[in-house]
Amino acid sequence: ADCRYTCHQECRGLIQLDCRRPGQCQSQLSPESTLLPPCSQNVTQTVEEEKPEPPTIQEIKQKIEKYNAKVTNCLLMKLNEDGTYTGFIKVHLKLRRPVTVPAGIRPQSIYDALKEVNLADMTDKRTSFYLPLDAIKQLHISSTTTVSEVIQGLLKKFMVVDNPQKFALFKEMRKDGQVLFQKLPLTEYPLYLRLLAGPDTDALSFVLKENETGEVEWDAFSIPELQNFLMILDKEEKDKIQQVHRKYERFKQRLQQTLKEAKGKPG
Repeated sequence: ADCRYTCHQECRGLIQLDCRRPGQCQSQLSPESTLLPPCSQNVTQTVEEEKPEPPTIQEIKQKIEKYNAKVTNCLLMKLNEDGTYTGFIKVHLKLRRPVTVPAGIRPQSIYDALKEVNLADMTDKRTSFYLPLDAIKQLHISSTTTVSEVIQGLLKKFMVVDNPQKFALFKEMRKDGQVLFQKLPLTEYPLYLRLLAGPDTDALSFVLKENETGEVEWDAFSIPELQNFLMILDKEEKDKIQQVHRKYERFKQRLQQTLKEAKGKPG
């Protein structure tokens, strides 16, 4: 009677309402008056027909040709016989927190990369450091490469041993002078997004950031990492306090100067 809740007949047994005044709905309205007839088969079919169909190989070929025509460097996309395609994406690393890497490990060589040698497994010693802000990494991926695989590949290239769930891949778009970020699901295909947007990075670029949606498993952080986070928060807090103090100190000085200049003048 109050919320005017409506449901389908087949959903009736699954509904559990947290009514403020139990029994009022049943006393004023009969159950049948709040029920809709079962969904028809035609409605279900209509919803399924509205789902976008995956592009055909011919459509992909046309998109790739259009994409390559706009490329100003040699980073072209290539269509394979099975309908998949390969290409390049650039990922900006905008990490504000330190990452954990193996301590005392030499940089990865071309031999290690070809042999897929995981240098992080050679030692249990760990250290933390900051990656250069807004560093850019170029990746050669396939149309079947998911966001999850891109994140894992980036961490492997930098020998970062942190849990991949601590990070998220965003797409950055510029529209009407504004910069918009949207987190990508782990099952999304970045190369397909690149193909649709074209090679212009102003239209679309990829950014690796910390996962800030509450999905981070904090238990996966080590004690040194958590201590580093506390140090960062303390520093940010002190910087913010100093900014506020400076702001109001300048305001106080201007106010005192104004009062001094206005002394003796009629109000």
